[in-house]
Parts: sequence; C-alpha cells; structure tokens
Amino acid sequence: MAQIIYGNEIASDIKVELKQRIEVYRQAGKRLPRLVVVLVGNHPASVSYVRGKEKACIATGMENELLRLDETVTQKELLEVVKDLNRNDQVDGILVQLPLPKHIDEQAVLHAIDPDKDVDGFHPYNLGNMMIGANTYLPCTPKGIMELLKRIGLDDLSGKTAVVIGRSNIVGKPIAQLLLQANATVMMTHSKTKNIKEITRQADILIVAIGKARYVQSDWIKKGAVVIDVGVNRDENQRLCGDVDFDSVLSKCGYITPVPKGVGPMTIAMLLSNTFDAYEKHIME
Repeated sequence: MAQIIYGNEIASDIKVELKQRIEVYRQAGKRLPRLVVVLVGNHPASVSYVRGKEKACIATGMENELLRLDETVTQKELLEVVKDLNRNDQVDGILVQLPLPKHIDEQAVLHAIDPDKDVDGFHPYNLGNMMIGANTYLPCTPKGIMELLKRIGLDDLSGKTAVVIGRSNIVGKPIAQLLLQANATVMMTHSKTKNIKEITRQADILIVAIGKARYVQSDWIKKGAVVIDVGVNRDENQRLCGDVDFDSVLSKCGYITPVPKGVGPMTIAMLLSNTFDAYEKHIME
C-alpha cells in the first residue's frame, strides 16, 4: 500500500518555520511581511481560496490585506490599483486572484504587477528567470510539488524519469522545467498525446494536472511510482476528487497525494514562502 503524502501536514510545518523566522524580525523591531490580495467580484471558489490565504497569513504572523473590487470594475481601474500597490514600499507581495471577469485581460493585469512583488510567479520576467534557472519567485503550485518531493526524501532526482500530464502555464510547463533543472528525465503529455499509457508507465514520478476527474487509472502507473495529483474536480456525487483514481492506484504506487489535503495546501504555503522572500529582500534594500 502506498504512503499517502499529506500536503496539509507539510504545509503546516512550513508555516511554523515561517512564523519562527518572522518572529525574529518582529523582535528586532522590523515591520512585518505584508501580502495584498486583490479580489474582483464574488466567485465562490475565489472567495474560498482568498479566505484560505488570509488564515495562512494570520497563522504565520504576516500582515495581509484584501482589496475587494466590484465585478464591474474596468480594466483601467484595476490596473491603477495594481500600480498603487507597486509604488507602496510597505507591500511585499501582490496577488490578483484569478479568474477575472471576461471583460478584463488577465495577462495585462498580471504583467502590470511589479516582478519584485509578483509572489504568484506568473510575470514573464520571473517565468523567464525560472527557465534559465536563475533565482526568482517560482509559480506556487510547481514550487510546492518540488517541496513535497524534497520532504519525502526525493531531493536528488538524477536519473529519475518524470512524466507530466498537462501543459498549462500554471502547472504543467513550469513543473516540467523545475524537474528538468533537478536532473530528472522529463516527458510531457497532454490531451493530444498518443499511447499516453505507454509513456506514464515509465514514470518514476508522475505529475497529473489535466483537470479530468479520476482520469488516471492503476494500469497507467509503474509499480512503486510517486504520484502527485494536482487536479481538483467534483465527481458524480459532487464530492471532491483528483485527476487520479485514488482508490485503484493506492495499492500500486509508492507514494500518492490525496485530494483534498494534498497539493492545494502546499500552493498556499509557497505563496507565503515567496512573500517572505520578497520581504527579506525589501527590508535589506
């Protein structure tokens, strides 16, 4: 039976570590790290995500602020909000919660964030630095996956075969790059890949981020593989489930993340980690 990787427990450890590091600065009389989240509208999932980020900030001792804007806000008005936050030297991290209303160009907004405060890691400047292996703010979910692997003892991926299912800019592409930089042999698959099972059966590490409920079955898995399930879906009974058929795969793989309590909490933990890194940089300037 596989060992279940509870990302929520690892994320809790990371928050404790961050709290201790922040306390050192607080006792030295320094200001606290500050994350500002911009929420446009009242999308239920977005409201839930933002609430989770707020609780995480409180748990670590970070200051956090939520700017709630009406769904009818114009792109120009939103960009002005971002510019004001860029100019505020008391703000370390800026996160604009996605998705945005259809009348707003998401890329234009993300590109407007100062790369030095882009704790989501989506600005082209930071993505470019990631591609060349330079020190930068990494996208939170891929960074969280790499931290999960490290914390279960897989800090040396040399010679490992890693397969990624999904090619999104948020997860698939960046995690493939980070795995490659860690000296894994990486193969990317997606909805157009032929004979996908033949590829996934070679994986020592399988990252699944395709957005299809219970898409990956046990016959896709190499015995003893590490399976990281990034998917968050609702099944026919409206219960949360991942992209992997957890129950059937559990007896075949070596490690697996559950949904929920797997990758999701690590994403928030890495957002806080990026914000703290930005804070340390800012107070040293």
